[in-house]
Amino acid sequence: MAKNRISPIEIQQFLKGMDYPASKEELINHARSSRASEEIIAMLEGMRTNRFSSPSDVSNALND
Repeated sequence: MAKNRISPIEIQQFLKGMDYPASKEELINHARSSRASEEIIAMLEGMRTNRFSSPSDVSNALND
């Protein structure tokens, strides 16, 4: 996946209040309900990991 100009920190703003552990689908749904852009949704959809224990797991997956 090409590197995007949106940082994992910016993405975490749309995941604020997320309960972990969480599935990729739950993260995407939460981001959509937080009005994340389609670019952010696409980045979340592109992650290879499907289960996350913490926000750090999400950030690591976004950097893969």
